[in-house]
Amino acid sequence: MQRIRDTPNFGSEDELLRLCEIHGDTPELVQSVIDAKIIGKDEGCRFWADSMNLAYVDPFVSVITDEAIEKIPLEVAKKTHSIGLYIFNGVMTVAMASPDDLDTAKRLGQIAGIPVSPVFALPREVDDSIAILYSNEERLEDSLGQLERSSIFDQPDLAADKLALLAENNALVQILDEIMYYAMRERATDIHIEAQEIHSRIRFRVDGNLRQILTYSRKLHRALISRIKILCNLDIAETRIPQDGRFSLPIGNQTANFRVSTIPSAYGEKVVIRILAMSGKKSMITLEKMLMSQSILQPFRRLIENPNGIIFVTGPTGSGKTTTLYAALHEINKPELNISTIEDPIEIQLEGVTQSQVNHGIDLKFANLLRALMRQDPDAILIGEIRDLETAKIATEAALTGHIVFATLHTNSAPQAITRLIEIGVEPYMVAPSVIGVLAQRLAARICENCKEAYTPTRDVLGKYFQEEGLSDVSFYRGRGCPKCRGTGYKGRVAIHELVLITEEIRALISEGRSVQEITRAAAKVGYKPLRYDGLKKVLLGLTTIKEIEENTSFEWAT
Repeated sequence: MQRIRDTPNFGSEDELLRLCEIHGDTPELVQSVIDAKIIGKDEGCRFWADSMNLAYVDPFVSVITDEAIEKIPLEVAKKTHSIGLYIFNGVMTVAMASPDDLDTAKRLGQIAGIPVSPVFALPREVDDSIAILYSNEERLEDSLGQLERSSIFDQPDLAADKLALLAENNALVQILDEIMYYAMRERATDIHIEAQEIHSRIRFRVDGNLRQILTYSRKLHRALISRIKILCNLDIAETRIPQDGRFSLPIGNQTANFRVSTIPSAYGEKVVIRILAMSGKKSMITLEKMLMSQSILQPFRRLIENPNGIIFVTGPTGSGKTTTLYAALHEINKPELNISTIEDPIEIQLEGVTQSQVNHGIDLKFANLLRALMRQDPDAILIGEIRDLETAKIATEAALTGHIVFATLHTNSAPQAITRLIEIGVEPYMVAPSVIGVLAQRLAARICENCKEAYTPTRDVLGKYFQEEGLSDVSFYRGRGCPKCRGTGYKGRVAIHELVLITEEIRALISEGRSVQEITRAAAKVGYKPLRYDGLKKVLLGLTTIKEIEENTSFEWAT
C-alpha cells in the first residue's frame, strides 16, 4: 500500500484503504486502484515495479515474438500469469503479474530451457495477452468441435426467447471471444461469418485479402449469430432484414470496439464484423511512419498548416483515410489551437483534442454536431465523413470563414472529390474557394520482410508499367511465404497516394463546372501523378508487389 501512497498524484486515502482490505498488498491492488482512477495506469505500474527494482512493461505495446511465446506452454502461462516477450542474448524477458516470485521465475526458466528475466505487467493485461497470443486455428476448431457434439444445438427452429437463452451458453460465449482474439492476433480488419449450403464458415480479411479460417456445423450458426446480435442489442427474432450494431470487448485496460452488419442470405444470415481501433490505444501512426513519398509528404504538410480551407482524404472503406487524418491532426496539435472532431465512431483518443461521436439513435448526425461545433470557437475541425448536402454546405462555409477542415469522401480518385461535392448539391462558387487540396489513398499488402526475395521481372512486365529506359536490369521483390506471414508472402500494409493541389486555374475550372478530365490535366501541370505512379515507386522500393498495385489501382494515367 505504501508503494501506491508514494506516487506523486496519489488520490483518495479512504478508497485505497477499502481496496487494501479486499486485495492486500498484491498486483490486484494496483489494478483496482487504476480502475478506481486513484492513480494513472502508467504512473501506478511504474512505481509498483520500481519498488521491486524491476521494469514495467505493457504487453500490448511491447515487442512479443513467436519464439518467446512457444517457450512457455499455454497451461503454464495461464497458471503463473506469465507470458514470454522476447529473447535477447540468450535470456528471455517474461512479463509476470508477480515478478518478485523468484521460485516461479526460476521454474519458468527450467520449463523454457533458457534463463528468464522477469518484468512487471498488470494481471489483466497478462491474462488478455495470453488469450490473444496463444489463440490459433487448432484451438478454435477444437472448441467448435466440442460444441458441435453437444445435443443442445440440435433444434434449428427454436423460438426467440429460447434462442436467446441458448446464446448465453458459456461455451458459445467463450467461442465468440476466441474468434475475436484470434482475429486480433492475425491483424484482421474484418470477420465474415456466413452460412453455406452444407456448412458455415469463418473468413478473416488480413492485409486486404480474405482468407478462410475454418468451417463449422450449420446447426451452430443461428446460435452464434444470435450471440453477436445480443451483444449489439439487435433483434434476434428478425432474420429477414439487414441490421447494424456495435459491441465492445475489454482487453487489458483498453476496450476493443467492433462494428457489426447482418444481412439475410439463401442459407441463413451472414454477419460481417469490422474490427475498429482500441479505445485509449496510444500508438498512432505519424506522417513519417506512413512511408508517404516525399513528393507528396512535403506539399501535404504545407497544406495542413493552412489556417483555412477544406482538405479531403478520399478512398474506399478500409483504405486508411481516418488514420491519415489523425496523423495530420497530430502534426498540427498545439496548445494554442482548438481542434475538434466529429466521428462515427471515435477510433483513437487524441490528447488535447475535443472528440464527439455521432449517435443515430438520438438523431445526433454529422450535420447537427457540426452546426453546434461552429459555436465552440474551433480552429481546426475533422469531419469523419461528408455524406449529405447539409454537412457539405456547413463544411464549406466553415472553410470560408477562417477554419481549416479535414474530411473524408468516398471517391475513386482525388480529382473526383471536387465534382462529387458539386454532385451532392454544393454550388461550384462555394466549392472553388473552399477546397485547398485532395489526397486519395489506397492500402496495398506489404511484402513480408522475413521471407522477402529479389527477382528479375520479364521484359513484357517492365514494358507494361514503365516507359523509362535503363530499367532492363531492375529487381522486383516478393515474399516466398513463411510461418510469420502464414505462407502468404505479405505482412502488414503500405499506403499509396495521389495529391491534387487546388490552383487558381483549377478554381476557375471548378467555377465553370468543367469535367474531371480537365481538372486532372490542370493538376498534372503542378505535379499531380495518379495512384498507380506512387504504387510503382513502392514496388521499386521493395515494399509491395506488381500484383498488389494491379489490384488496388486503375490503369488510367493522367493526360
